[in-house]
Amino acid sequence: MPEGYIARIGRLVAASANTLIDSLENVAPVMVMEQTIREIDEAIEEVRQQLGKTEAARYLSSQSLNKDNARHVELQEQIEIAVNEGRDDLAEAAIARQMDIEAMLPVVEKSITDADAEIVELNSYIQALQAKKREMEEAKEEYRKAEAQVSGEPGVPGSSEPSRRVEKATAAFNRVMNNAGAPGVSGNQDAAKLAELESLSRSNRIKERLARIKSES
Repeated sequence: MPEGYIARIGRLVAASANTLIDSLENVAPVMVMEQTIREIDEAIEEVRQQLGKTEAARYLSSQSLNKDNARHVELQEQIEIAVNEGRDDLAEAAIARQMDIEAMLPVVEKSITDADAEIVELNSYIQALQAKKREMEEAKEEYRKAEAQVSGEPGVPGSSEPSRRVEKATAAFNRVMNNAGAPGVSGNQDAAKLAELESLSRSNRIKERLARIKSES
């Protein structure tokens, strides 16, 4: 999650009714607390939206992982059939696909692990924000009761209008754009050579695996 987002949640959770009131002048305390409660509600909704996205991404990653694992097993069976039939070309094609799957599996598995950690984190944020909202609502009611006792008018806060609203939480996240320069001619040539080397290395790995399968059959 963006650092600014976490900082905003931390600020709301750490907020104290007394601190909020003491830090502002000429503002109705009840209005200050109500504004903070609205900000907490907004933050809870944002976290829930992010939680939904993360859970959906995790589900898709899990589906992809299951599909890739099943395909890897299926390809292994097809490789053995191709070897028995003397079709090295078909076996090599299946091995190449297996290697692609093996390269992707760690990335998919990590995305699932990261999603699990984020889901736990997001749920903890929601719980903390909900607890802070309850605390702020209780403080607001206590203040109203105390004010009513002083004024002799139960349930009616002071009539003076605030001169300014409570400052909103961080207005927007800082977006940083990283501009990468275009590679030069020599860079393109080097990239082509590296791509050719990788292709040659991959072909050798395929043939080595095929030879190993043949020796084990």
